[in-house]
Amino acid sequence: MPVAPDVTAQPSPNCGPRRGGLRPRLIVLHYTAMASAQAAQERLCDPSSEVSAHYLISERGDVIQLVEEDQRAWHAGQGEWAGLDDINSRSIGIELDNRGDHPFSEPQMQALETLLPGIMARHDIPAEGVIGHSCMAPGRKIDPGPRFDWARLARRGLALPAGDGPIPDSVSTETFRDAARAAGFTAPCDDDTLLSTVRMRFRPWGSGPLTPADHAALPRAH
Repeated sequence: MPVAPDVTAQPSPNCGPRRGGLRPRLIVLHYTAMASAQAAQERLCDPSSEVSAHYLISERGDVIQLVEEDQRAWHAGQGEWAGLDDINSRSIGIELDNRGDHPFSEPQMQALETLLPGIMARHDIPAEGVIGHSCMAPGRKIDPGPRFDWARLARRGLALPAGDGPIPDSVSTETFRDAARAAGFTAPCDDDTLLSTVRMRFRPWGSGPLTPADHAALPRAH
């Protein structure tokens, strides 16, 4: 059984019922882009902000539950993943205390790795259901960004690893887009935005124009 982390409850009023009987199928990871966890918590609990998340993890590794998992938190906004919309009704949102311009701390990553298995088990969410905010809102959002260690989560079975198949001799924007859509990146965006979004998730060291290695980094369709 997954080990339960120490969780402090600080209920946010910014939530409501999940729409249409939907249940969590995804876990969406964010960074707060704020000066501190306390500032982020205050905003996520401020009714005038109209934003929230189910959990907030501080840089020190403190886990704060803001919204009950059976409720719809307001964290994802407009977007799409694998052809699905209303991501708020279909997901659990986790905010990580990080400005987006520095690495994620070891205590924070350990806390996330302790929290995720229980959520995944309770809602039968597979590793491919753990995504970034940028994955479902390309161009609009970039969190958790290129500094987030997705490969570390993948090694623990808590996220999907990058593809490990052979690198093709060549790749076109059309074949790359088809492969990205099959991997879940179905939200509308232009070719450059799609490439940067896929790279943030599966190949953060990539740069320049589309390459065959970008295509190979995409996981195969499930």
